[in-house]
Amino acid sequence: MSNELMLLVAASVWGFVQLVAAAQSANVQYGLKWAASARDAEMPPLKPIPGRINRNFRNYMETFPFFVAAVLVAHAADVHNELTLWGSVAYVAGRVVYTVLYVSGIPLVRSLFWNVAAFGMLAVFAAPFVSN
Repeated sequence: MSNELMLLVAASVWGFVQLVAAAQSANVQYGLKWAASARDAEMPPLKPIPGRINRNFRNYMETFPFFVAAVLVAHAADVHNELTLWGSVAYVAGRVVYTVLYVSGIPLVRSLFWNVAAFGMLAVFAAPFVSN
């Protein structure tokens, strides 16, 4: 398995961890009866930390499909180079740090790490077009 595919697996596991964290933090606030329900009733907004966990997960799900596409395109093109490797590392590491900063409520710097992840993903997308 290529390093990029291994990092895709790591990103998938990280996404699953965030899914569980978002679900469990909402369950703690709303209770297990709500968790087992059809969730038709309007609920009050999540408290700050569970709300940040939930919003962070939604933000991750906005970028993750593009990272998957980038890695799979590079893999299909049989391009595995420094651009794909370090771009994949930047995406995964940027998203992990972004999550910590977002949940901690640290503004501005977290945007820097969102950009690290985004540029990493763009590097992977670009690799098949710029490699010899």
